[in-house]
Amino acid sequence: MLRLRYSLPLSVLSFSLLPLTAAISTAAQAQDTNNQLEPVTVTTTRGNSEAGETPQKITVINRDEIEQQMAITNDQAQVLSNLIPSYSPSRQKLTNAGETFRGRNPLFLIDGIPQSNPLRDGSRDGYTIDLAMVERIEVIHGASAEHGLGATGGIINFVTRRPEGTDLRQHIGVGVSAPTDYESDGLSYETDYRLEGIHGDWDFLLGGAYKSRGLFYDADGRAVGIDQAQGDTMDSQSYDVFMKVGYWLDDTQNLELSVNRFELEGNHDYVGIEGDRANGVPATSVKGDPAGDPVRNEALTTSLSYRNTDLAGNDVRLQLYTQRFRARYGGDTFGTFQDPTIAPAGTLFDQSQNESDKYGAKFTLTRDGLLDGNLKATTGLDLLQDETSQILAQTGREWVPETEFQNAAPFLQLNYQATDRLSLHGGVRHEYAKLDVDTYTTLASYGSQTVQGGSPRFEETLFNAGVVFQATDWAQLFANYSEGFGMPDVGRVLRAVDEPGQDVDDYVNLEPIVTDNREIGARLSQGAVDFEVSYYESDSDFGSRLALRNGVFEVQREKTEIHGVEADLGWRFREGHRLSASYAHVSGKFDSNDNGVVDTRLDGRNIGPDRLTVRWQANWSPKLTTQVQGNHYFSRGIPSDPKLGFDSYQLFDAFAGYRLGKGQVTVGVENLFNEQYITYFSQAASALDSRFFAGRGRVVSLGYNLDF
Repeated sequence: MLRLRYSLPLSVLSFSLLPLTAAISTAAQAQDTNNQLEPVTVTTTRGNSEAGETPQKITVINRDEIEQQMAITNDQAQVLSNLIPSYSPSRQKLTNAGETFRGRNPLFLIDGIPQSNPLRDGSRDGYTIDLAMVERIEVIHGASAEHGLGATGGIINFVTRRPEGTDLRQHIGVGVSAPTDYESDGLSYETDYRLEGIHGDWDFLLGGAYKSRGLFYDADGRAVGIDQAQGDTMDSQSYDVFMKVGYWLDDTQNLELSVNRFELEGNHDYVGIEGDRANGVPATSVKGDPAGDPVRNEALTTSLSYRNTDLAGNDVRLQLYTQRFRARYGGDTFGTFQDPTIAPAGTLFDQSQNESDKYGAKFTLTRDGLLDGNLKATTGLDLLQDETSQILAQTGREWVPETEFQNAAPFLQLNYQATDRLSLHGGVRHEYAKLDVDTYTTLASYGSQTVQGGSPRFEETLFNAGVVFQATDWAQLFANYSEGFGMPDVGRVLRAVDEPGQDVDDYVNLEPIVTDNREIGARLSQGAVDFEVSYYESDSDFGSRLALRNGVFEVQREKTEIHGVEADLGWRFREGHRLSASYAHVSGKFDSNDNGVVDTRLDGRNIGPDRLTVRWQANWSPKLTTQVQGNHYFSRGIPSDPKLGFDSYQLFDAFAGYRLGKGQVTVGVENLFNEQYITYFSQAASALDSRFFAGRGRVVSLGYNLDF
């Protein structure tokens, strides 16, 4: 008997209820020989929505796009930023603090499993998997409760690779990169390997990746400053080990086990030298022996999933998962760390470590073909337990007490095809949440306040509604309302209590963040031209903003309002050649004096710059592929802080791939014209001389990949 296998990424098991939908970047959709777009199923939407048929914008980044970007840069945040214009410019560091999506935080997922840690947002969730293990990246733009806590700006889901074909297959890739102003300590190396196959009722994939990153240099040949506090990717090593095993019970039932182990650790070979912001001199790095232990990210993600595509006519999915995350930061003699009972003021060195353990389950049931084939219903239940704390590693002090978050969320989502041209989408999700915090004492710098523990409970009912209207064969209109559910950075709130007599049960700053997202847009596709535009508004009556205090950022709870525009234009001007342009504008304000009216513009830590991206992709022959891309970041003033501001810059990159008789050779050039610039975050979000970082100068990468 011939059995047709369908792939089962774990995120398929994530169903959702809320904002469903979205528009998909047409550049990411597969095309047949007649340039007709093939349907793309978006597994991040819990009902497996079809791209281009939903009321909320979605972008799907396919494997070819990922590989071309990886051939240019080994900075995963830069890959996202290059392909998602409304995602902030990369800081080119291990931290993604200040890298926002539509002006708010995204929720990172691996196959639907949350990687973000909103209870103590250490901004390290962008590095929990190597992109060599990723098949595609699905992006939901705007606030979404589809996967629960944390997606106030949107969802970025890394869908892992899966076994393909019927034979045993292997892949090996190697690469090297270096700054053109060559220094031996600037060399970076990488390799990855995969073994996959299908045998009888079993399928499997085993993979591994290793990267050794050298020191970064700016366009003037100066070593880039190392971020000793938040952590850096330069002068580091990382590895990723990935396993996926599936077993077919019969033609409709499948079990799948997936495990991913990722670690990145600094080599601890350099110390930072402060820059001089007033005179435009960027920070740099020199050989040295830093105090403390190396910065590190560790993440272990496991999942066991079951799917039955025909259980009494229903599609049933169940996923059980765990995620263990440890993030160690660099240290210093920050004012916050000082304690006169331990050491004289200003002399106490320490460094923090975030620890988070998640356990969860996702159950979904989908029924299609109701009401004469016009209604599709998806319902289910999400369960999550998250245990998070933050310690000071050198002295053993507790900076953030262990916090346990328990969450249960039933949901229902309906998609109704009202007419041939009109589809209606709507749903509801109810969040039950509880925090458990024992009585604790804050650090001496906060006055050693004793805070009474408690178990505050929260409930929120979240709605979404959308409409898609196919006005003509080539024009589609869409509109959407969705709500996102998040908690403030609970750890920052708890650790910063500096007033006596506080009680966790009554502390108002722990109230959830509910974000309202409204969006309207159009998709046009006529011949060789496609165009998509959307306008959105994102409001929170009791939002969360980060402000610098005593050397570290703390939470401010304030009303915030954000709005923006995203536009994508593509033109296939000849066979195999495509020109595209994307524009993203975002602006936001917050209520600075608590009078209920937003009055002050958000700074660069909370919102990204406007951006124009252009790209020319060309398939010259079956063997030769090239790409040239450019990003222009527009200037931005920061009225709330005269020390901050952003001067525009533009960066260009190039890629070429050539298929040999065996394997493929790739060449990538990052910052093609060797532009000297200060990164967006360093200009617009931090006035510290120690974080006045230049961006990378020109880097050339050479790679070779072989499938056999």
